Amino acid sequence: MSPTAPKSLADQIEDLLPQTQCTKCGYPACRPYAEAVASGAANYNQCPPGGAQGVARLAHLLGKPVIPLNPVNGVERARPVAVIDETRCIGCTLCIQACPVDAIAGAAKQMHTVLPQLCTGCDLCVAPCPVDCIAMVNVTAGQTGWDAWSQEQADAARERYQFRLFRLRRDKEENDARLAAKAAAKLKAVEAEPTLTPEERAAQERKKAIIQAAMERARLQKEKMAAQTAAPAAGEVSRAVIDKLSGEAKDKP
Repeated sequence: MSPTAPKSLADQIEDLLPQTQCTKCGYPACRPYAEAVASGAANYNQCPPGGAQGVARLAHLLGKPVIPLNPVNGVERARPVAVIDETRCIGCTLCIQACPVDAIAGAAKQMHTVLPQLCTGCDLCVAPCPVDCIAMVNVTAGQTGWDAWSQEQADAARERYQFRLFRLRRDKEENDARLAAKAAAKLKAVEAEPTLTPEERAAQERKKAIIQAAMERARLQKEKMAAQTAAPAAGEVSRAVIDKLSGEAKDKP
């Protein structure tokens, strides 16, 4: 058995982040921020959910002095949880699409609800709501930063975030495959059409060219997504995580 490869600096930084995926650091998720800190493109005091203790943890890892949290990125606060006013929810699904850890349950045109044990308090569901029916409610009684959030919660949030990325890629690939199959069927039908006049033949060739171009675009997009999936920054998900969270999803009523 080959020895386990040592973790990169970005990996070690990511391990110290709270994994709320809130984007308050100025990056789209915790992993890109960790990579930016590792490369020197971002400072290590840009994570409000981690608070002062989070800055201290990163400073210790990096061998740098402890500095104040950058107020541009936000303030340290008690951990909130999103709560949906069910009487006002219109079932638009915009909050579900915004949630980075799949902590909101519901379907189109049906009332949504937040699963509080899964919510990271990222605030990302609030702005998209067209009827302003989502409130952020503090649940940690004045405790902030890592006093309001455990390593176990952070690890679980990272797994859910990575699984969501995997699910979205899988859904898109399946949809692209359906569209490609549909286009191939249309192309076959076009090729089978009888040609009675030169004008009809020209129209048939134009239709065939359009379908072939669409299929080529779909192929190139699939290759692009496959390349992104191979990069750790894109949110690589282990098979164990996929199997675990897939099983949990199937067990939900």
